[in-house]
Amino acid sequence: MNLPLEGIRILDLTRLLPGPFATLILADLGADVLKIEDPKLGDYIRMYAPFINKQSAYFLSINRNKKSMHCNLKSPEGKEIFIELAKKSDIVVESFRPGVMKRLGLGFDELLPYNPSLIYCAVTGYGQDGPYRDRAGHDLNYISIAGISNITGYKSGRPAIPGTQIADIGGGSLYTVVSILAALQMRNRDRQGRFLDVAMTDGAMSFLISQMIPAFVSGVIPQREEARLTGMYPCYQIYETKDGKFMSLGALEDKFWAEFCSAVGRDDLVPHAFPKGEKRDEVIEDVKQIFRSRTQEEWIVFFQEHDCCCEPVLDFQQAKEHPQIAHRGLFFTLEHPKAGTVEQVRTPIRISGCERKEHTPPPGFGQHTEEILGELGYNDAEIAQLREKGAI
Repeated sequence: MNLPLEGIRILDLTRLLPGPFATLILADLGADVLKIEDPKLGDYIRMYAPFINKQSAYFLSINRNKKSMHCNLKSPEGKEIFIELAKKSDIVVESFRPGVMKRLGLGFDELLPYNPSLIYCAVTGYGQDGPYRDRAGHDLNYISIAGISNITGYKSGRPAIPGTQIADIGGGSLYTVVSILAALQMRNRDRQGRFLDVAMTDGAMSFLISQMIPAFVSGVIPQREEARLTGMYPCYQIYETKDGKFMSLGALEDKFWAEFCSAVGRDDLVPHAFPKGEKRDEVIEDVKQIFRSRTQEEWIVFFQEHDCCCEPVLDFQQAKEHPQIAHRGLFFTLEHPKAGTVEQVRTPIRISGCERKEHTPPPGFGQHTEEILGELGYNDAEIAQLREKGAI
């Protein structure tokens, strides 16, 4: 198949987001991802609605190309199984609170003697140290502490909840993938194992770079609608159309703003892309009236002839059907033995000569337990005993 991560085995102990999404990306890139699930609960996302023939659509969406096995890490036998797996694996990814795996005797320091080149990635909300290391949280909490919530929305109202999970997916999943790929490259040079501390709050805060720089220079704390990219200026705004829909204008560069003003017959606005005070409010109101003069569809047609960074605000179905999205082939289907045809979102990583043409469906709960144990040398009688003891 010639995929970048072929031959790399990952033990995935994560649940919900962001871990399973990170390991989905790695699985799509060819890694052999083995979900280690508690025999009683497993990955909690298996219980999340909506369901397709009693199968969680959420689980189905982020667990293709993976395997699943039961393993009770609290039992002596389960611990032994995990150690045997770790000996023959490249990466462990877990998302427990700091110290949980160490208390089980399965943390990085405990596993490293068995596999000196093991890469161990711990994904948490606040990181492995600091006063919040043991504190519970979710995406909204992380982006609030990081300062993202305070600059999201309009100053006339309360901060807005983003339409997707910024800290979970961006700060957690993507930085997990980046960290693992970097660690693999380092291991290729020195064969040394490493511990990766991925904190979703850290990751979320790193996305504020465009807001941090002015704050560092001026000492002024950014607020909603008071920065170049948060609605301060008329050239970078979302405007309502005649039919109650919206258009996004991102004409930051002078040439695009001038093109926009010329296209709508308002050359007098060209000098006012970045006005302040009352002039700002005046220009924004003028542009609001311009956009209210036509429907969204009329504006879509209009801006096909004018290159000035103006595009419609689409809902999910419209976005999915957009000609650019459709052309890029971001959606596909695979067949699941219980759920039937399941729609999937393609991992948007394109590497020439490394296209994945086949996908395996998301695994059933513990589906590969016996297969994996067989690879470790357990016979049928021993597997039956492990099941009786609650180890699997």
